[in-house]
Amino acid sequence: MNTSSLRCLIVDDEPPAIRLLENYVGKVSFLEHIASTTKALEALKYIENDAIDLVFLDIQMPDLSGIQLSKIIKDKVQIIFTTAYPQFAIEGYDLNAVDYLLKPFEFDRFYQAVLKVKQKEEFSPNNVSTKEYVFIKTDGKNNYEKVYLNDILYIEGLKNYVAIHLSNNQIITYSTLKHIESTLPSTTFIKVHKSYIVSINHIIKTDSLHVHIHNKTLPISDTYRKPFFEMISKRKL
Repeated sequence: MNTSSLRCLIVDDEPPAIRLLENYVGKVSFLEHIASTTKALEALKYIENDAIDLVFLDIQMPDLSGIQLSKIIKDKVQIIFTTAYPQFAIEGYDLNAVDYLLKPFEFDRFYQAVLKVKQKEEFSPNNVSTKEYVFIKTDGKNNYEKVYLNDILYIEGLKNYVAIHLSNNQIITYSTLKHIESTLPSTTFIKVHKSYIVSINHIIKTDSLHVHIHNKTLPISDTYRKPFFEMISKRKL
């Protein structure tokens, strides 16, 4: 998960509740609103595409309850439950939710909850944002290769494997793109497609649909276009 910006999904079957959460999310600098939906099954699509870090999840939902959905997405994202029913609180915490917001809640209570998520990620042992290199597992027991972060051009997801592309070669390792993304500094690496993470340091040029890195042209998907160009805009003249 990127520690500088938590990508948020709001799941609630009541439009007024969605509008309130969208308003609250917009007030917090380290939160980024990706989408809102009244359908739990639609929420799964966003989560499966690795586009979400934090879900604000209502419990009383048609078709699939928030509790049922949380069991499906367990460990994939952080969850903050939002509900008008206090009897679900214990079950929510048993599912390892970060917090439980009882409707109606004010902004200060909301902020306390999202701050827990931010602090949890900042102190995660997987956060390597201050490191210059990582060790990548290769073939064989205890076989690792040292890779300097600045040498990484882009990273490609290959189902159960990940290809780390360097200037002169590539390293294949058994991992997922989501896991790799969570260990990289968000100030340098950003996802542009469900299958690609790129290094800002090695981008030569961009257009609306593509990013060019050395002799490779990679697609930019709709899901990741906005956060990508927001990062680019922070460095433009």
